[in-house]
Amino acid sequence: MGLTSQSLEVVVAMLAVACVGLTVWQWPRLSGRGVLPVLGRLGSVLVTQVAVLCSLALAVNSSFAFYSSWDELLGNTDDAPVAVGKGGGGPRYADADSLRGGLVQPAGPQGLDRVSGLPKGAPEKVGKVESVRIVGRRTRVVNPAFVYLPPQYFQHQYRRQRFPVSVVISGYPGGIMNLAQHLRIPQTAGELIEEGRMQPTVLVMVRPTIAPPRDTECVDVPGGPQAESFFTRDLPEAVKAAYRVGHDPSAWGAFGYSSGGTCSLLLALRNPGVYTSAVSLSGDYAVKDDLTTGSLFGSGAAAARREREHDLLWRLRNRPVPQVSALVASSRLGEPNYRDTLRFIQAARPPMTIDSIILPRGSHQFSTWRREVAPALEWQGRQLTFPQDVEAAHARPKRPGPGAVPAPSARAAHPSGPPGATPTPRRGELLP
Repeated sequence: MGLTSQSLEVVVAMLAVACVGLTVWQWPRLSGRGVLPVLGRLGSVLVTQVAVLCSLALAVNSSFAFYSSWDELLGNTDDAPVAVGKGGGGPRYADADSLRGGLVQPAGPQGLDRVSGLPKGAPEKVGKVESVRIVGRRTRVVNPAFVYLPPQYFQHQYRRQRFPVSVVISGYPGGIMNLAQHLRIPQTAGELIEEGRMQPTVLVMVRPTIAPPRDTECVDVPGGPQAESFFTRDLPEAVKAAYRVGHDPSAWGAFGYSSGGTCSLLLALRNPGVYTSAVSLSGDYAVKDDLTTGSLFGSGAAAARREREHDLLWRLRNRPVPQVSALVASSRLGEPNYRDTLRFIQAARPPMTIDSIILPRGSHQFSTWRREVAPALEWQGRQLTFPQDVEAAHARPKRPGPGAVPAPSARAAHPSGPPGATPTPRRGELLP
């Protein structure tokens, strides 16, 4: 049984309940004095505690997707996305066989079978979510991903159309399951596209670390994991090779929450030739070393320079401002990044454009981010170019029956909605 399989959770939970029941039933027999009764009581307590802890650990892992397989948990095979060795070693590399299988390869459910509300039925009517693994040709990293394809992707009349892409990045230490199960990214995108509030967009859902359990923060670590290279070179190359998506940067955006939001801003501001828009829900504006990251910038004078280059406020004040658009979200009460968010908004200047969602109250958790997901997806849909371009008439489709439907203008005005509706970001304004 797989690490994230529901059957394993049920079996271990039933075992924990049985252990508790047997301990209660046998306790009178173990209540005597002497070595054997004492050992019996210790053994029963130990077995019961281990069973309960294993049951809880499986439930937490399934909910937050820390590890998607036994191999990834143990870190002992090349099939795991990556393993961190003792002494701060870098990520494991995909072997030659992995590369021959393609840069985007089908994977097991990775927990997707336990998510409700995903498309069911004909793809040309409801869309599709694929569970894959992305192989980095340069970094040789193997990373799990979910890919949402809108129904228009499969419609015959637009079989040559290339679609815009939003790379959606989870927080740390959560994984891609959080994006589908807790934030309901593909479900929300499907609803928005059906209602005409979001243009048809391919969503590539990934986690921010390429070397779990280490938090790589989308940074190319000297002598270590090359996370920025994976997100800016390997992932776009793999997705363009496997799916019918836009090749121009105007078709690519990054979207994330928490550390995924930090990554989104870093990717766009540092690599505007790859990502031209970024959404950051409760992200930070600088990358710092901590217990989960280890040393991200190396040592010596070069380390201080690298760390400074990953401070977004410093970049806006001391580097040429790129022509990108950004949406940042925070809350006046409850979010620790509120003051830095205001500083970031004030520091942005043309040709960069900045929008914001500022809630009166919210905290660093899914209930807050779920309020922001729909308007943020709408916003990013308006930034990305679609139709982006077309394939040659003789080109072989990368997916059967692809296509698209006409989308609203990239700059169409969106009404605010009735009182009490989910807030919609406005250019240059802070929402109440």
